[in-house]
Amino acid sequence: MATIYEVAERAGVSLSTVSRVLNGKSSVNQALKEKVEKAVKELNYRPNSVARSLANSRTDSIGVLVPELNAPFFGDLMQAVESTFRGADKHVIITVGKNCLATEKDAVEFLISRNCDALIMHAEALSDEYLLELNNNKLPIALVNRQVEGIEDACTVLNNEKGGYLATRHLLELGHKHIAYISGPTDKADAMARLEGHKRALNEAGIAVNSQLIYNGDYQEEGGKVGLLELLARDMPFSALVCANDWMASGAISCARDLGMSLPHDLSIVGFDDVVFAHHVFPRLTTVSNPVADMAETSAKYILNKVYGQKHNVNRLFEPTLVVRESTIKHD
Repeated sequence: MATIYEVAERAGVSLSTVSRVLNGKSSVNQALKEKVEKAVKELNYRPNSVARSLANSRTDSIGVLVPELNAPFFGDLMQAVESTFRGADKHVIITVGKNCLATEKDAVEFLISRNCDALIMHAEALSDEYLLELNNNKLPIALVNRQVEGIEDACTVLNNEKGGYLATRHLLELGHKHIAYISGPTDKADAMARLEGHKRALNEAGIAVNSQLIYNGDYQEEGGKVGLLELLARDMPFSALVCANDWMASGAISCARDLGMSLPHDLSIVGFDDVVFAHHVFPRLTTVSNPVADMAETSAKYILNKVYGQKHNVNRLFEPTLVVRESTIKHD
């Protein structure tokens, strides 16, 4: 394996010049820089990552915190972050928070102990105060799908209220007047915003919000099954159902089919997120797109700008769109 000394000898420059080129310093003459880059390529030289981190006080690694690993939604997030950083010759360390305060804090401390240059987080349980203190006193952070006052530049968010509105308005436009709703957990801001959008669409249509047609779910597939059964048991007829994410929608579809319903003729169903399986369930799921991959890429670019001095354009507010498939039908 080639050494930095051999690179310097091949390029005919000093060790300090090679070091400055490898660490991206702008003070190097362009002609010398080209000589070093040519020597690096010819010798297939790979800089020692430990030595580089000692030289510039960085590890070129970024910590990523997600609630879980087995959901397609977070798979899209991690893929976007990893590919963006890999394209910039950076690497990620991934850990899981499980939507638990103690576990999320433990995960953050682990990432700090690995000397990460920054953190990208989809954090549910950590308080705003904790996140502010972390960003201001320990290391830079970027938040996906969360807004924290005081660090707005570090946050990428979806207009969740509009997403809930689009889902219910679609059903209203199809002629549905009795629309049930399975929400996400009541302690999650995105879930409550989606529910508010649902209520706004009903109010605009002159339909009173009926609490008996709302079930508080948990964003899990089983929650969709339990939610549909509970709503049916309340004996309040409905022809359509909005679920606050695709996992619960898939659970509701499975449950409805087990009950012998013909979908979408007996029940139209709308989800939220447009994860990969949304177009594989039967009937294919009408849903609201949640561009989490784009949001995650934006968070990664924010860190590249803030920590590594790059200059990427970033968009912090994302708008959802309705994706119409076969799980909804006109109601006569």
